[in-house]
Amino acid sequence: MTDLSKLARKITWILFIAQSLASAGFIAAAAINPILGAKLASSRTLATVPTAMYLLSGALSALVWGYLMDRIGRRNGITLGLVIGMLGNGLVLFAIQSSSFILAVTGLMMMGITNSAVLLGRFAAAEVNPPDQRGRAISTVILGGVIGTILARVAAVPMSGFAVSIGMDELAGAYLTTLVLFAIAAVIAFLGLRPDPRDLGREVAKLYPTIIPHGEARPISQILRQPAAITAVTAMMLGQVVMVAVMVITSLHMEDHQHLRSDIYSVISAHTFGMYAPSIISGWLLDKWGRGRMILTGASTLLLACILAPISPNVLPLGFALFLLGIGWNFCFVGGSTLLADQLSPAERSRTQGFNDLLVGLASATISLGSGYIYATTNYTTIAIVAGALALVPLLLSLGWMRQKPVNAI
Repeated sequence: MTDLSKLARKITWILFIAQSLASAGFIAAAAINPILGAKLASSRTLATVPTAMYLLSGALSALVWGYLMDRIGRRNGITLGLVIGMLGNGLVLFAIQSSSFILAVTGLMMMGITNSAVLLGRFAAAEVNPPDQRGRAISTVILGGVIGTILARVAAVPMSGFAVSIGMDELAGAYLTTLVLFAIAAVIAFLGLRPDPRDLGREVAKLYPTIIPHGEARPISQILRQPAAITAVTAMMLGQVVMVAVMVITSLHMEDHQHLRSDIYSVISAHTFGMYAPSIISGWLLDKWGRGRMILTGASTLLLACILAPISPNVLPLGFALFLLGIGWNFCFVGGSTLLADQLSPAERSRTQGFNDLLVGLASATISLGSGYIYATTNYTTIAIVAGALALVPLLLSLGWMRQKPVNAI
C-alpha cells in the first residue's frame, strides 16, 4: 500500500506539472482567439467561430480519447494529444502569416483535441488515489492552472514583442508561447507517467472492493440515469457553458471599449486565476462539504458573476466579475468530476468520462458560437443574462440530489 501511495503522489504531481504547462499555453491563446477570428474573418459575427470550433473538436475527440486511453494508456494518450497541439500551433502561426481564416480554425481544432486529452488527466489522478482522496487529487491537477495563469501572463506579452521583432504579426506571440509550452509538457508526461495511471488505477481498485464499483461495465445510458451521475454531468456541462459564454466574448467586449492589450490579458488572467487558484482549498472543501454542497456553491457563484459582469466595462470590476466566474466554474468542475468518479468501476471509467467531456465540449462549443452572434446583434448584457439563467439548472439539480441522496453518500 505504501508503494502504491508513493506512486500515486508522483503521478498526481507529474499530471500537475503537465497541466500547468499546457494550461499556460491554452490561456495565452484563449485571450487572443476571438481577436484573431475577427481579424482574419473581417467580421465580428464570426469572431468566436475559431473558439467554437476549438471547443467542438475537443468535444468530439473526448469520447475517442476515452476509448483510446483504455488501449494505449493515459501516458501515451496525453503525450500524443500534446504533440497534436504542437502541430496545430504551427498551423495557426502559418495561418496568421498567410491571413487564412480556414487554416487558423483548423489549427485551433487540433489544439482542441489536445485540450480534450489533457483534461482527462484529472480522472487519471482520481483513479490512482483512494476514494477519500479523489477530490484533493483532482483539485491538485486543476491547480496547475494557477501556474499556467502566471506563465501565460509573464510569457505572452514579451513573446508578442519577440514575434514583431522577427517580422511576424503581434498576435503570433501567443501561439509561439503555446508551442513551446506544449513541447515541454509532452516530454514531462512521456517520461514521468510511469507506471501508467490506467494500470495503477486497477491495482488501487482491488484494495477497495466495497467502495469502488465493480462488476461488468454498464451501458453509459444506464449510468446516466442515476441522479448522482446526472447531477455530476450537468454541473460540469452547464458550469462550462456559463463560463465560456461570458469569458469567450470578454476580450472583444474590452477591445470595443478601447482597452489596451495588457488590460485584456490582465482580466483574462484574473478569470483563469479564479478558475484554478481555488483548487488549493477546493479538495479540502469537497471532503468537508460533500459533493452536492460544492456544486451548489459553484452554481451560486456563477450566477453572481453573471449579474456583476455587465455592470461596468472598467478593468477592476470586470476583472472581479470574471474572477468570480472562474471560482464558480472550479467548484462545479471539481465537484462534478469527483461525484462522477464515485459512480464508476474501473471498466467504466475512460469511456464514461470521455462521453462526459464530449457532452461538456459540445455544449460549450454551441454557446461559444452563439455568443458571437448574440454579441454582434445585441450586447454583452444579454449574454450575461442567458448565462445566468443556465447557472440556475445545476443549482436546482444539486439541491434536489442533496435532498434524496443516500445517508452514507459523500
